[in-house]
Amino acid sequence: MGSKYTKRYTEEFKRDAIALVDSSGKTVTAVARELGISSESLRGWYRRAKADQGVGAPGELTSAEREELRRLRRENREQQQTIEILKKTTAFFVKESDR
Repeated sequence: MGSKYTKRYTEEFKRDAIALVDSSGKTVTAVARELGISSESLRGWYRRAKADQGVGAPGELTSAEREELRRLRRENREQQQTIEILKKTTAFFVKESDR
């Protein structure tokens, strides 16, 4: 997923960085440079925060929606695997009953 050199930031740090962008009137890039973090990281945090507040880009998913989508995809994958197992099991028993 990420490089072994990827830094992990606390939620508090992310919230403070986003608040600094909002309150300072500076660009995301300028604030990121001051904080010594990647501007792309801060831009992503900022976009997600705005989407969660309902002021993001049209069609952008909130954190809750992204989590639900992730959960539903995992559930769907598990159900597809179960269906494949049942198909193979059914085929096995049909073949065995023909003997």
